[in-house]
Amino acid sequence: MKVLITGFDPFGGEKINPAWEAVKGIKDIIEGAKIIKLEIPTVFNKSIEKVKEAMELEKPDIVLCIGQAGGRYDMTVERVAINVDDARIEDNEGNQPIDIPVFEDGENAYFSNLPIKAMVEEIKGQGIPSSISNSAGTFVCNHIMYGVLYHINKTYKNMRGGFIHVPFINEQVLDKKNQPYMPVEHITKALEAAIKAAVINNEDIKKSGGAIC
Repeated sequence: MKVLITGFDPFGGEKINPAWEAVKGIKDIIEGAKIIKLEIPTVFNKSIEKVKEAMELEKPDIVLCIGQAGGRYDMTVERVAINVDDARIEDNEGNQPIDIPVFEDGENAYFSNLPIKAMVEEIKGQGIPSSISNSAGTFVCNHIMYGVLYHINKTYKNMRGGFIHVPFINEQVLDKKNQPYMPVEHITKALEAAIKAAVINNEDIKKSGGAIC
């Protein structure tokens, strides 16, 4: 089994991106699965193209993309990606699409086909806070999640894919008062737990992961 896991480069004026910093530290083998790590640009369209190339080359069983969600305190496993780019800020090449579909011929939304609740429980079992998120935003994180699931839906029916948002790490909040953060080592440990759950669970567990609002 192969797991392709991606992390974005820094964006929005940050010098580092906790997603890629954490991904770099992940073990090369988890539960017998080979882990393939890929840094991708925080750029609309180019990010999807780079992951699509890796999907074609590596033929992974699982594609798991990781991104930064500054302001969130826990590891949030995303449930759904929507077919819209609506950027509050420019990406790393100055693009700022507003109310544009990710793919004109795509569905309104695609749901992760990973065992997201099992992943949350495995992360929490490591003593690290985690929850289901029902919004991946409308920036490049949602864009790449949607793009991966679009290509799985259209071409790679046997692949599974999803997305996890991670908090800031310590170095990023030195000048950000009252912002939550998590040590990068804990994020890496949480991602390894999530991968383990994705590898060993073909179906998700039945447990509430909903939100009131």
